[in-house]
Amino acid sequence: MNERGTKAPLRREAYDRRYAMTLREWLLHHQEKIVFTEVKWMGLPAWKNPLDAWIYQEIVHEVRPEVIVEIGSRYGGSTRFFADLLDILGRGIVVSIDIDRSLYQCRHERVVELTGGSSEPAVLDEVRSLCRGKTVLVIQDGDHRKEQVLRDLVNYAPLVTPGSYFIVEDGIVDLFHHGDGLGFEEEGPLAATEEFLAGNPGFAVDETRERYLLTYNPRGFLKRIGP
Repeated sequence: MNERGTKAPLRREAYDRRYAMTLREWLLHHQEKIVFTEVKWMGLPAWKNPLDAWIYQEIVHEVRPEVIVEIGSRYGGSTRFFADLLDILGRGIVVSIDIDRSLYQCRHERVVELTGGSSEPAVLDEVRSLCRGKTVLVIQDGDHRKEQVLRDLVNYAPLVTPGSYFIVEDGIVDLFHHGDGLGFEEEGPLAATEEFLAGNPGFAVDETRERYLLTYNPRGFLKRIGP
């Protein structure tokens, strides 16, 4: 009601325009207008789809990992997010792997920073040492070109414990087209995932993790179901 006692008009127009967007249009809008500037965790930029982040906390709660390996941390917002989840559980560390720390801002006692490429032997040796005998979850959010994603899958998938996950981020780029705001000119994470799955029956796509539709990780929630 307004001050004259009459019913105030409902401001439907703006919402009608928003709700008329297709899922594809909204994803392009999120990529162009939101993810790089507006998505933050505890004040730190976190280049994530918030619906995927909700799924991540479900997985962390269910798996209760002792080590979360994050390949690619950028500003460190997602690193802090994972560390805070482990704080709630009261256990575990986040191993942050990144080749460049110039923009990285996360500071947390549960975070172990490894600076270098994810394929470097010294980095791999250190990660394997930190994961030995532990429950491990791996998230690939580094170089999104097919060759590097596949390399990371081959190198880090053996660290994932049965019942846990290797999450391959941003396969969405393979479902869009070069120049449309999301698509790449070359093959990316989804193509790497499909090739990996063809030769690794110990991993399977957990489609229940895509139930909110607007995921950046199509066929990217890979659950370890066998050796």
